[in-house]
Parts: sequence; C-alpha cells; structure tokens
Amino acid sequence: MNIFSEQISSDKAVLRIDVVGGEKREHIVEDDTFLNYRLASVKVSQNITKNKPDIVWNIDKPVKNIVYKDGQLILDSFWEEGELNKIMVSMLANEMDLMGLHPFHSSSVRYKGKTILLLGGENNHGKSMSQLEGCRRGGQIFSTETTVTDGTGFALYGSKNVYIRKRAKGTERSDIPDQDEGVIKFFDKEPEMPHYNEPTNIDLVIMPGIDGHFDTKVVPMNQFERCYQTYHSVMNFFGLNQLLSPDGLVMPIIDTDERRQQRGRFVSKFAEGRPYYMIRAKTPQIVFDEIDKLL
Repeated sequence: MNIFSEQISSDKAVLRIDVVGGEKREHIVEDDTFLNYRLASVKVSQNITKNKPDIVWNIDKPVKNIVYKDGQLILDSFWEEGELNKIMVSMLANEMDLMGLHPFHSSSVRYKGKTILLLGGENNHGKSMSQLEGCRRGGQIFSTETTVTDGTGFALYGSKNVYIRKRAKGTERSDIPDQDEGVIKFFDKEPEMPHYNEPTNIDLVIMPGIDGHFDTKVVPMNQFERCYQTYHSVMNFFGLNQLLSPDGLVMPIIDTDERRQQRGRFVSKFAEGRPYYMIRAKTPQIVFDEIDKLL
C-alpha cells in the first residue's frame, strides 16, 4: 500500500499527515496560501520527524468520513483541497496550543513605538482596513490575520498576507466582501505595508467596528468583555463551528476540558495586563484618529 507522508509546522508545533493509497502525489495540498494566511509562517516538509501521524487520510475508502480518536484524526475517502485546508488549520492550531503557542484571530501593527492588536473577537468588522490606515500613517505590519503569542502573551510572530485572493474549493465565501474593493472605498491608493518582524509586547488592544452608518464611539472594555472577545479570538482556530463538507460532516472536537480551562486562565491574565478599547467609526481613518488620542 502506497503511503505519502508530509509535515507542516509553525515554529515548534509540528503536524504529520499520512495519505494511505491513491495516486502518487508531491504534496497534501497544492496551495498553502490559506494555511499561511490563517496560521502564520507555516512550513511544509517531507523530512518526517514524528513517529506517529496526527492525520491519517485513507483516500481509497468508499465512504467519506472524519473521526478523532486517541489524539489522531482519521479521514476516509476523497476530500476537497479547501476542506483539507480547514482541517489542517484546526489540527496545527491544536499542536500549537499543546506547545504553549496561542494564535489570536487578529491583526497587529507597530505604530509610534507601540504594538497595537486589532482584535477580531466575536465578529470581524474592520481589523484589516484599520491596519492599513495604521500603515498609511507610518506604521508597520506585525501580523495580518493571525498573531501568535507565548504563554505570557508576548507576541512572537504573525501572518504577513494582508489579503487572501484565492480560496481553494471548499473554502469559498460569498459573504466576505472583496478586500480590494474595501481599499478603494477608504484609500486613494493602497498604502505601503512594511513589516515589523521582531517579537514584541502587545501594548494596546482595539476591537474596531467600521460601518458608514456608525457614529464615533470609544468605550473602555471591562474585564468580562475583554475576556469574552479574546476567547472568541483564540478559539477561532479550533473549528468547533466549522461545517467542513456539504455532506454534513463537521470538525470533530479535538480540544479537552482541561486545556479549555487553561486557555481561559491564559485569556484572563492576558486581558488584565493591557488596555482594551472598542472603537466604532465610519472609516478606518476615524478609528486611527481615536487611537492617536489614546496613545
């Protein structure tokens, strides 16, 4: 039986995938754009270092299925590339969590000597456009879709792709507006986007809300709201709300109660240690006007 093995990694977190059967292949997925967009600095290797696969894909099985048991995810039959991308993101995020790495659904910008985390939270209403405005004012991109911290909340690295212009089959989204269209609406031209690559403390957390009908509102977030939105951000990667396939197959639970409680304690400590604000505004320019006042 032909077995193809590959590993993907983010920092010290490593995920091994074995494909059992099927045609000869060179990679698990042909395009790793989505993996890097979602999880930051993902490396793909066929140099196998783990003794046991984390994902086993039995591609020749006749009935499509997904099961998580004893720390291993089993896939049967054919899965679209986009479906595999989502599964791999959740499983690699799980490995990152086990290694003490915490991916946040967020953007972050280095601005006036401070690192500002633009939190996705429960909803996603303007972190990318706010980040671009920060760059227009002389800031640098630390992360675009994902910011990865250690167990103390210190930001280690982040994704660098501002946009995802190509989604593999199985990840298509008609509800997400075209990001280039957003740039045209808010900017005369796309700002320069230099990168900031050094690990950094997070000095300020902003949850932006951008809508042309909003009056400007700046509200310090209390501890419950900080934790609530931050927990949404770090849980975004575990796929618990993910329908993986139109066949009705969903992402299995790969988390544990113990780790959920540990993650909750991490979130509480992270949220206590820095200022949080919700900023609603009509444009990213107004959002950053208010950020300038806070700084």
